[in-house]
Amino acid sequence: MKKLLISMVILSLFVACKKNGNKPDLQPNDSTTQVKNDSINTNQPKEHKDESLKKINDEVLQVLKNRDYRTFATFIHPQKGIRFSMYAFVDIKGDKHFSKADFEKYEPTKTIFTWGAQDGSGDEYKATINDYLGKWVFSKDFTKGQYSLNNFIGGGNSLNNLKETYPQADFTENYIKGTEKYGEMDWKTIRLVFEDFQGRYYLIAVVNDQWTI
Repeated sequence: MKKLLISMVILSLFVACKKNGNKPDLQPNDSTTQVKNDSINTNQPKEHKDESLKKINDEVLQVLKNRDYRTFATFIHPQKGIRFSMYAFVDIKGDKHFSKADFEKYEPTKTIFTWGAQDGSGDEYKATINDYLGKWVFSKDFTKGQYSLNNFIGGGNSLNNLKETYPQADFTENYIKGTEKYGEMDWKTIRLVFEDFQGRYYLIAVVNDQWTI
């Protein structure tokens, strides 16, 4: 009789376990949590988009300041490449343009390129990629400049056709005010032009501007 009771208890426990034991009790685990994509999404609210563009603007300027041109290449648009304009007027045919692959190929070399004609003298400006970026593009510490998004701060007598040339793009401006010594005519600015590609913004153009004759 005692053995019979023990058998019945064991059988009851087995049935109970069978009813509740088919499905594992899974708890949320950090390792299975989907990682958020921190790339810039162009569908995000305007204030978030503005913050994202300010962030990438600052990153590009810091990379230029550090002369870290290998990292700079990671900001270049994978399909459209990048165009460099010496002054406010963007010359689609005449301004120097690189695909991302060509920029990465020639940046470490001493290859000389013609970037455009200098205002006033009309002399061709010839330099390596590194010299152009270091001496012309980042001729001032633009990390300390006045920032603007999709609005112009600096302006001289040079035709500014940026919005007409890149109508679908966003651009940032970083402006260094001129000095009293030169009647504030020695101002300089850099405009970074961005377009989205697969949910992230990339550089398609770098436009410098300054007082021209």
